[in-house]
Amino acid sequence: MPTFPEAAEASTRDARLRRNLRHATHTIRDKRAGAVAELPDWAALREAGAHIKDRTLRHLDHYLEQLERSVTEAGGIVHWAADAQEANDIVTRLVRETGEREVVKVKSMATQEIGLNEALERAGIAAYETDLAELIVQLGDDRPSHILVPAIHRNRGEIQEIFQDRMGRWGRAAPEGLSDDPAELAEAARLHLREKFLRAKVGISGANFMVAESGSLVVVESEGNGRMCLTLPETLISVVGIEKVVPTWRDLEVFLQLLPRSSTAERMNPYTSTWTGTTDGDGPSAFHLVLLDNGRTDTLADQVGRQTLRCIRCSACLNVCPVYERAGGHAYGSPYPGPIGAILTPQLDSLETGLDASLPYASSLCGACYEVCPVAIDIPEVLVHLRERVVQGGTATVRGQRTTVQPAKGHAAERAAMRAATWAFDHPGALRAGERLASRARRLVPRRLPGPGSAWTDTRDVPRVPPESFRDWWRRTRGGATGTGPDQRERGTGRGARSGGTGPGEQSGRTGADGRHSGGGPDGGGRRPGGRAGGSRTEGGGDEQPEQP
Repeated sequence: MPTFPEAAEASTRDARLRRNLRHATHTIRDKRAGAVAELPDWAALREAGAHIKDRTLRHLDHYLEQLERSVTEAGGIVHWAADAQEANDIVTRLVRETGEREVVKVKSMATQEIGLNEALERAGIAAYETDLAELIVQLGDDRPSHILVPAIHRNRGEIQEIFQDRMGRWGRAAPEGLSDDPAELAEAARLHLREKFLRAKVGISGANFMVAESGSLVVVESEGNGRMCLTLPETLISVVGIEKVVPTWRDLEVFLQLLPRSSTAERMNPYTSTWTGTTDGDGPSAFHLVLLDNGRTDTLADQVGRQTLRCIRCSACLNVCPVYERAGGHAYGSPYPGPIGAILTPQLDSLETGLDASLPYASSLCGACYEVCPVAIDIPEVLVHLRERVVQGGTATVRGQRTTVQPAKGHAAERAAMRAATWAFDHPGALRAGERLASRARRLVPRRLPGPGSAWTDTRDVPRVPPESFRDWWRRTRGGATGTGPDQRERGTGRGARSGGTGPGEQSGRTGADGRHSGGGPDGGGRRPGGRAGGSRTEGGGDEQPEQP
């Protein structure tokens, strides 16, 4: 798999892809902004969602065991999968035990993550995607490029060609004379899928949420295919990441408000399906829940990176990201594209590949992703944290073991530059002399850097060196006023002695659109959401210890 810069170099030159992405992302984010603005307490909802997620993750072992008991008592069977291979083996075995050779699927990011379709194909089992966009991707032998709209990179003309050329190979062919009218395309997909829904004996799903207190699973979607997959087959197998659990139905209420407005800009999802175990004469007679780790407990062990596990897969961060808008989802080389993919994929994979090491750099650190995240994940903070690990290495948890991670290859020059900068900032006199020398030699600075620096100047100009440094300008314009100049700040005697120039009692950091300060908190540098947001929305989301089993 190519690194992000290599993949993005090709995708950014695709004019049609960029037009498709720009139109779709701008449309979705504008609608989302309107839907969010309808709620005067959106900031409180956002805070409550982050608070509930953090509390659940702190006591994840307890809630997963409670979930297992509840599912088992309701007639389901729980399986634990440590990694992708184990999950694929479990699902393949369960399908084979039914004697079936085909399954229908409702969109699931977890099954894409583990490569389930490919594993089933190797076992002689056909897996049919039933979400419209996933169907387009599957028929086109393509890969998803967006969390919410997997075929966002395709336009109507391309979809019409795919349906005409490929649909007959997978089942019912597209009608003769099919046009690119959206209604006709949807009808062709509906007729094609209806046969599969009525024939399939095994369904495979993911879940948006799992409720620990009752063992219930929840899928939200907009097309009704999920309802078909969850109710018509005789056997239902759900593959779900362990971070999707919430303690109670009252906690779920918060996320059923956050998710639809932040993803599809709807007040509520058209289809919200919930099921609890099995019931005689109603729905599947056998239910299996496969709880997937696959790097999630390693991520949980990272005090900064663990906030990534709050994600509810709304895709709002993708729709505001200038890098995603230009490079597209395929450049990320993962089922999780965009800003959330840039921090989730490297952590799930423990930064083991060149692609993983490049993803934390797939960002301008503009912070737009944090501003729209409905559970307040500080993606820029995690990106910088992962960049530090790529360049410097350090201690991390890999497959449950504390391990010393070596720096990634190709960053020796960056480490040397950072060491030089550290030394310069620790020696103000040397820094001052260097600034003056740079000002006097500014006409000799090239527009393009030689050697390794040429990669940086391939897409940007070298900044112009000012004729004088800030210190010299301050001394010339302010006359070196006692106690207020930069030199006094260096010695810690002026009013700005605090690092970063912040006032007494302040922390350095950003202030988000919701008014919260994003400086490092007391919990390992990650932000800790504030107090209770009022009403029932934080019920069960406090800091109290969970009830012991």
